[in-house]
Amino acid sequence: MTFDPQKILNWKFPEIEHAYTDKDTILYALGVGCGSDPGAPDEIKYVYERGLVALPTQAVVLAYPGNWLESPESTADYSKVLHGEQHLTLHRPIPPAGKVIGRTRVTDLLDKGKEKGAVLFVERQILDKASGALIATTSSTVMLRGNGGFGGKAGPQPQPHTLPETAPTRHLDIKTAPNSALIYRLSGDKNPLHADPKAAAAGGFKMPILHGLCTYGVAGRALIKACCGGDPTRLKGLHVRFSSPVYPGETIRTEMWAQGDRVSFRARVVERDVVVLNNGLAEIGG
Repeated sequence: MTFDPQKILNWKFPEIEHAYTDKDTILYALGVGCGSDPGAPDEIKYVYERGLVALPTQAVVLAYPGNWLESPESTADYSKVLHGEQHLTLHRPIPPAGKVIGRTRVTDLLDKGKEKGAVLFVERQILDKASGALIATTSSTVMLRGNGGFGGKAGPQPQPHTLPETAPTRHLDIKTAPNSALIYRLSGDKNPLHADPKAAAAGGFKMPILHGLCTYGVAGRALIKACCGGDPTRLKGLHVRFSSPVYPGETIRTEMWAQGDRVSFRARVVERDVVVLNNGLAEIGG
């Protein structure tokens, strides 16, 4: 099917009502590795229903419209789609259970040429259904590697956050579990690439890979521990570029440069010394 950029730009997303429970909040936290040490008290609040607290990065799985680019009606080459960047702004803490409304829209589409592909920008607002209050705004940059050269505009494109050239001021290692992708996928992203060895091999991987947004959640945990005094309500924004996949069971080292209420960061896999998240910026409140 011929790529139709206007179809992408004018895509109408239905408003999504998402009811979630304490169990869903706990499942998300387990998926990003909380509770791996039952004797450690600092993360029990994410996985125990008494006094339950939602991780701020849970916003990325709330009222999610699904893999709409996989639909033939989108005209995009889904086999060549990559998640390039993820941005999250928290306007208020996420309730541990409730009903939210998701409003999603395409905000831009850039043409980087036939060789490089197209760059798609999608935004989602998450609102509390009862009050109408805005809880979070997420935005994703998606690389459509097979759909460039359609004659569209090439820019302007926001530049990624620049990391300091000095050594990180602190770091925190978090080891992922061998079954972490199998747990995380139960929060909504059931792409077989993260579960089926045959699908992973077809994609060029030696085994199923961890979801990029799971790696993102692990980095969020590290930032809360190292820069927010363990208080998740202090994390107000988390913006990052995905650079390489993680295999379940590997150790993610989040390297940080604290600069007042802004923390630059990146994440690397310790075992392979590969940067997996880059150009990160966390916004800290309180």
